[in-house]
Amino acid sequence: MPAMLGGLAVLSFALAFAACRVLLSRFARFALDQPNTRSLHDQPVPRTGGIAVLAAAGASLAFGAAALWPALALALCLAAISFIDDLYGMPALARFAVHLAAAAVLVWYVLSPMNAVAMLAIVLAVGWITNLYNFMDGSDGLAGGMAVIGFGAYALAAALAGEGATCAAALAIAAGAAGFLCHNFPPARIFLGDVGSIPLGFLAGALGVIGWRNDLWPLWFPLLVFGPFIGDATVTLLKRLAGRQRVWEAHRDHYYQRLVRMGFGHRRTALIGYAAMLLCSAAALVAREQPPATQAAAFGGASLVLAAIAVWVDVRWARHRRETGAAS
Repeated sequence: MPAMLGGLAVLSFALAFAACRVLLSRFARFALDQPNTRSLHDQPVPRTGGIAVLAAAGASLAFGAAALWPALALALCLAAISFIDDLYGMPALARFAVHLAAAAVLVWYVLSPMNAVAMLAIVLAVGWITNLYNFMDGSDGLAGGMAVIGFGAYALAAALAGEGATCAAALAIAAGAAGFLCHNFPPARIFLGDVGSIPLGFLAGALGVIGWRNDLWPLWFPLLVFGPFIGDATVTLLKRLAGRQRVWEAHRDHYYQRLVRMGFGHRRTALIGYAAMLLCSAAALVAREQPPATQAAAFGGASLVLAAIAVWVDVRWARHRRETGAAS
């Protein structure tokens, strides 16, 4: 099994790397991400890189992940719809309805029969992480690196638990994201686009739920592994709601966006995100099979570190606004 999984990792990386090269050389002017009020870039960039990551993820079906075909099939459906959104645009409400429908099908298939209220809460959670991954895909190298670390943590936890299917799927996604990252690390030559960020967010939630169902990890494990993404997107949404802002409109209020705007740049911002993600993933992996008190301490300690980073960014941002007169 280890040799086969090693082969899967190499194949997935090579597939994603080669696919990105093809997308850049043959379709460089196709589905360009035009700069807007949310953007941190000032030149059009192809947003088809997610196709490469999904191609790599599909390789896992031949390496033991066939049992997870419903989750991968739903991710592929979301990718197709998101690709249409990349090309022509879709109303935000219609997009969110599709994401919730995919989450509902996944949760029903994986967890049914289960208490209806609990299932609804998990559906909303999977729908939220599907969307927030898209929200957080706005800085060179950030979402791709988070996928490498987050799905890598899933793969390692599944391997330690002896569960091959989840390990193969997560490993293929992580390796594919690494291949994509070769072209996305600052300065990015290609973006994930909705075709990549939406399915990745969905798979982060789907594999998290499947791993919990299969007793690979506790329910808090995926929340902590992807804590930097979840925390940034959720706190930013709550702050905008409290300020009575139009949360459905494009903005640049995320913590990672403010870091870039304060002069940290895409590269340093990505490295800060990687460090936070590695910390959370390490804490989750170490505490995964420990007594409840140790699990709570790991989750709480990592959450406090993320809160401290958020406060640090808030303080620096307030000073930056005073010194430069930045509008938001």
